[in-house]
Amino acid sequence: LLAPFTLLVGVFFMIPLAIMVVYSFLEPGLYGGVEWNWYPYNYGRILGWPLNDYEEFEPIYLMIFLNSVQIAVMTVIGTFLLCYPAAFWVSRMKGARKNLALFMITLPFFANMLVRIYAWLLLLRPTGFFNTILQSTGLIVEPLDLLFSNFSVIIGMVYILTPFMFLPIYANVEKLDYSLLRASQDLGANPLQTFGRVVLPLTAPGIIGGSVIVFIPALGNFIVPSFLGGSKVQMTGNLIERSFLQSRDWPFGAALALLIMATVVLVVMFQISRQNRAEARGVA
Repeated sequence: LLAPFTLLVGVFFMIPLAIMVVYSFLEPGLYGGVEWNWYPYNYGRILGWPLNDYEEFEPIYLMIFLNSVQIAVMTVIGTFLLCYPAAFWVSRMKGARKNLALFMITLPFFANMLVRIYAWLLLLRPTGFFNTILQSTGLIVEPLDLLFSNFSVIIGMVYILTPFMFLPIYANVEKLDYSLLRASQDLGANPLQTFGRVVLPLTAPGIIGGSVIVFIPALGNFIVPSFLGGSKVQMTGNLIERSFLQSRDWPFGAALALLIMATVVLVVMFQISRQNRAEARGVA
């Protein structure tokens, strides 16, 4: 029964991944493509080791990667701050109102991502909606430079990835036993203590799961930075795109892609390890 799924994963995931691994250790061709020579120095350009006489460590690549991690973490924080209270609000709704709210949360999936990004271009540009409102109310004199910055990229990421954070959190909040909250209050806990010792631990699996699901696509995203960040905001996804499509340095692009994948694997392994420890404590 697992044969079709195994074949699908093998053909469309494992084989392309193996090709990327092989390419990352090959020498870049003079006019693009690869030369079938052992060449581990693509990683040296990013990490500083190993290097040969022809390659040099470029700190800019590591800085771009760290900036990508920072933007991904800020995206996780932004989506969490939006979705955590919203999940409680929606969970207390009844009947048709709850169904409508859940539908509105998932509604962006029905629109093309490029259309949604272009909408933010219109909102954030100097003559866009936000600057027009702020100027008309006298809060600012000159338009704010909202576009082509980390701020605009994070706004776009949060908007696109919010449903991925909301749904795991909502699944935990929906199952929350409110009798435990009342018991905590009866035992003399104040609202802050109840939240920290009862609500937060019970909803932590949804928070962690949503954070991982948001962090992974945010780290490798290249569409949002291309449109909302311009040339001022570079992420690792943009470098990978240019390595394959413009400079045709496939081995270096493969090394960058595997660096992102290694980071994602570490995050997922940390989550799995944490979950296994929690289950072991629960069994004990």
